[in-house]
Amino acid sequence: MATIEIRFDKGTLVLAHLERDYATRLPQVKWDGRTRNFRAPAYRYREIILQLRRDSKPYLDKARTWAPCKFPLQEEIAARDYQQAALKAWRDAGSRGVVVLPTGSGKTILAVMMIRQTGRPTLIHVPTIDLMQQWRQVLQRYFTGPIGLLGGGYQEIEDITVATYDSAILHVSGKGNRFGFVVFDECHHLPGEQYQFAALASMAPFRLGLTATPERNDGKEARLYELVGPICYQAHIDQMEGGALAPYRLVTVPVDLNPEERREYQLARETYLNFLRSQQIDMGQPRGWQLFIWKSSRTPEGREAFKAYLRQKQLSLAARSKMEKIWELFCRRRGDRILIFTQDNEMAYRIGRQFLLPVLTHHTRLKEREAFLEAFREGRYPVLVTSKVLNEGVDVPEANVAIIVSGSGSVREHVQRLGRILRPRPGKEAVLYELVSKDTAEQFIHQRRRKHRAYQKPDSL
Repeated sequence: MATIEIRFDKGTLVLAHLERDYATRLPQVKWDGRTRNFRAPAYRYREIILQLRRDSKPYLDKARTWAPCKFPLQEEIAARDYQQAALKAWRDAGSRGVVVLPTGSGKTILAVMMIRQTGRPTLIHVPTIDLMQQWRQVLQRYFTGPIGLLGGGYQEIEDITVATYDSAILHVSGKGNRFGFVVFDECHHLPGEQYQFAALASMAPFRLGLTATPERNDGKEARLYELVGPICYQAHIDQMEGGALAPYRLVTVPVDLNPEERREYQLARETYLNFLRSQQIDMGQPRGWQLFIWKSSRTPEGREAFKAYLRQKQLSLAARSKMEKIWELFCRRRGDRILIFTQDNEMAYRIGRQFLLPVLTHHTRLKEREAFLEAFREGRYPVLVTSKVLNEGVDVPEANVAIIVSGSGSVREHVQRLGRILRPRPGKEAVLYELVSKDTAEQFIHQRRRKHRAYQKPDSL
């Protein structure tokens, strides 16, 4: 019986000397006529090795370059009960799967516990450079060895390395056999057309996904579970409120359009709705939006309808009276640390100009962003304004008030924004205010994005 030889090649596994009849027993193994060998995606490494062992097939593993290693801690971790439960559930699932925990509940510390127990070189994937630096700081606190970075100009590969998704997919075809454990932070990003290659081309048999909201608008969660493993542990914000997370209140603040805005809103809204009726477009259907985009691009009437759609949306999201409400909240919440969220950069900069506040957008340079965040943490800046930069991952435990000036209908975005103010501190109560233009389509957006159990408690006043 010939010995099967397994090699790693550009994000795939090459299986030489494999019998054609036996190849059908191995997952996604296909014949490659160019190299005259069988080949499989690298992420199938674990299943292939286990199947060969079950069938007592002789094999020579030339693909794997990692080896077991120890990661001693220089500071002990006082794990919470739910972190211990999540660790056990993940181990019981074969050290493979997704852990769903709210923002602020200590997902990074949980990963530290798993890295130590797994004892394999580890690559951690994060969506932003800010998060990459945050992870490095936590890892340096607990581990004695060097922490590598991939992204933001860094190309340092160590036994524990943190990489942005963008940098990881550039290196995985050559380094996909370097790490035995891969962690995907904010793993709901992973099923994206490009990002999933970070998991596909990696051989790592041990896999962990971390997120507060695994659901995706495109319904591709199944792809996440295929690449990382199914959900093995889940806890919710309402279950952890008052313990691992700060207690919180939700306040909806209705605002009026002024008479001029109302007239313009109604005119634009009618133009938009008349076009939908004339073209028999149902925006409640799955393909309603795509159909509207297509039909509105074909005629002058359609293009006017699209402009009207944008205008009525802008009028409701950026009503002038929202500025007055923001000032009222500033006066009421004097002494608090406040995060202001908007749907777009234009509104964020408008608020910044009017109230002389620092604004964080994707245009903000890294050093300036770090300076703003540090000043906020120290209390020199009591308010930060952002469009979407702070939706995800950035650690601002001092924040206790969020003002949603405008946003999308995304449940994930809304849960992430709430999560920014839930990190516990002694005596802290978090309050989230939502400014909603009355009698406009923003009310429907408001209702859509609150379809999460964290928002099922009644509004407070």
